[in-house]
Amino acid sequence: MAWFDIIWNYEDEDGNVEHVAHHDLTPEDVNEVLENPIREEISESSGRPIAFGYTPDGRLIAVVYEEIDDCTLYPVTAYVIEE
Repeated sequence: MAWFDIIWNYEDEDGNVEHVAHHDLTPEDVNEVLENPIREEISESSGRPIAFGYTPDGRLIAVVYEEIDDCTLYPVTAYVIEE
């Protein structure tokens, strides 16, 4: 399991917490995938890294993020992938 400092902006009503909540996800769901991805790629639409993995309750999600440095990530958004 990798360890990262994951930046969440709880105070910004248009920030990443709100973006993932819009898709019925929590920062904890996203953290689980960023720290335990099953696959990683580059998003075709944004050019950002994207990680795929399972939330603690078993949903497959995609997390689009920015790499701030070697150990700091900023999740941009996340969404459930229908299987």
